[in-house]
Amino acid sequence: MNVLRRPDMADLPVQLASDARTPAEARARFFNSGNAFNIKLPPVSARVFAAELAQTRTGFVVCDQSEALGCGFPATTPLMLARYAHVAPGGTLQAGFVATGAIWYVIEGTGTASTGAETIAFGQGDIFLTGGDCALTADTGALLWVVTNEPYLALDGLQPATPVAPVHYPAAEIARQLATIHAASQNPETSGMALIFSSATHEASKNILPSLTLGLNSVPPGEQQRPHRHNSAAVTLILRGEHCHSRVAGTRCDWQPFATLVTPAGDPHSHHNDGTERALFLIVQDGGLHYHARTMGFAFLDGA
Repeated sequence: MNVLRRPDMADLPVQLASDARTPAEARARFFNSGNAFNIKLPPVSARVFAAELAQTRTGFVVCDQSEALGCGFPATTPLMLARYAHVAPGGTLQAGFVATGAIWYVIEGTGTASTGAETIAFGQGDIFLTGGDCALTADTGALLWVVTNEPYLALDGLQPATPVAPVHYPAAEIARQLATIHAASQNPETSGMALIFSSATHEASKNILPSLTLGLNSVPPGEQQRPHRHNSAAVTLILRGEHCHSRVAGTRCDWQPFATLVTPAGDPHSHHNDGTERALFLIVQDGGLHYHARTMGFAFLDGA
């Protein structure tokens, strides 16, 4: 006697309304607890972007791995996008990012950044925050690195509500603040020796933007930052460090000057300085989201 076996919930295809009477009812789709909680997305891989530095003409070069991530918009990580901005001498570059804000680092050159009614005069080593709409003008030519949360907004089809207030962190002030940190001691639970950037608007959350965090991390010569993990992804710009590398989920990522390193969310990682000078690296994370959701999940992994 043949016994009809009931289908497994996980094998059921998407279900549609059996008798849709309106366009709104026809748009309904139904899954179940067997096939909706096993979504498998392409993994985020540890990666170093360096060739993007070679361009010399005015324009943006995107650190894009959206094809590998399987998303329909440019992305470096699922929620962040990094670019290099090249501005020829006397040139102007217009940014029109659909983002809450844009975090800029000046790799070389001088110029101005105009956003809203304000203008920032920038120089090498400066960091500044602008809205998504920003015009860069270079004096003798400039190369900048910029990170936004465009993929985060694109995922939900959002537009930024109000322009962010511009913030300028001059290189000299950054150096002064970093020296203050290096002169202080740290306890065993301190996560490295990093300068964290915030603003008058986001002082309470200690973030630079509601969804993003920005830190300038450092590793003394001959030392390493302890192995650790966190649920935020990280996009890192290598500023200084010879004979340095990172280990991300067991993969060695050798540093190159001003290369962009992607550290996937949740991956164990550590940073190693085998050189003779202090290593510096600028890190943008989607940490603001995780702090707000109470899901940061930071943990040291000694022995990893």
